[in-house]
Amino acid sequence: MFNTSKGISFLLALAITTFLIAFLSLLEETNSTLLIVAGGLSFAISYLLINICLEFLIFKEIANIYSVLEKIQKKDTGHIPQKKSRSSLSPLKKVQGSINAYAAAKNREIETLQKNEVFRREFIADISHELKTPIFAAQGYIHTLLDGAVEDLSVRDKFLKRAAKSMGNLDKLVQNLITLNQIESGVVKFQFTPFDLKEVIQEVVDQLEDKANRREINIRFIYNPEISHITLADKDKIFRVVQNLLSNAIKYNHENGKVTIQLKAKKNRFGIKVKDDGKGIPADDLKRVFERFYRVDKSRSREQGGTGLGLAIVKHILEGHKTKISVSSTLGKGSIFSFSLPIHRENTPPNSIPQLRISKGE
Repeated sequence: MFNTSKGISFLLALAITTFLIAFLSLLEETNSTLLIVAGGLSFAISYLLINICLEFLIFKEIANIYSVLEKIQKKDTGHIPQKKSRSSLSPLKKVQGSINAYAAAKNREIETLQKNEVFRREFIADISHELKTPIFAAQGYIHTLLDGAVEDLSVRDKFLKRAAKSMGNLDKLVQNLITLNQIESGVVKFQFTPFDLKEVIQEVVDQLEDKANRREINIRFIYNPEISHITLADKDKIFRVVQNLLSNAIKYNHENGKVTIQLKAKKNRFGIKVKDDGKGIPADDLKRVFERFYRVDKSRSREQGGTGLGLAIVKHILEGHKTKISVSSTLGKGSIFSFSLPIHRENTPPNSIPQLRISKGE
């Protein structure tokens, strides 16, 4: 009883009333009626005032604090009320406000740790699988040769080539992981220099033209030959971005397909689009295509030698250039990857109609 606001109010009111009656009884003019009336009024007023103060300024706030603490213990901090900071008669409200702020911060920290833990588990599972595939393939070919197939020259050469290809895929995977880690950790520095963006894209087109020819894929490079395409960026890294996007457009396109690269000046930036007419990317996968090891068609991607890191590297390189990669896709019609780079301040392209250059004739 005495650990509640009513019990404490009763004891304090009784003590005040007793003290008042004792004091009034010392006066000569005091009679029993006055003592009863004064005692009753004193007890009632004292009880009400003390109970109100205890209930609303102390016990209510303590109950709120206990509620917050219980939620913290149960890791249920998602619905902790965030009270605005304001002056209060009760110092316990400040304590509760501090606890609420602490709980909210801890909740965000817990959520971050949980996301990192999920990412860590997925990353370890993915990297284990990606490393296992080429290693097991190379081991299989080598053990087959050791078991006697090495005597057959045609089989030996074929298996050695396949083992070498598997180890090459493994080396590519490791190199991509190292590159991605270096970019994320800031070890890789970006060297910004002026260069002709058109020439870099054309160099990538020329490099991948044989790959496109093997699948009868037509590459078109659309740009305006009458203007300069000087940008300020890291030339080698932008080369890698275009190389990765164009390679993917060829790899995941259908036979006899078409890939279009468009370079267009808009105000103070160049817009670059890489479009293919492949089978497209499902809407649920669009938000995840830039994650490490994420593949829309996992089995097909592995057959074609993808590491699942290319678009993640593209994303981080462009973020280092203070720009972003975007993607849009329609199932059955293809995908468009686009990004932009700044026009060099000395470049003032006129408004002229873009023309078409075809790297491989239709």
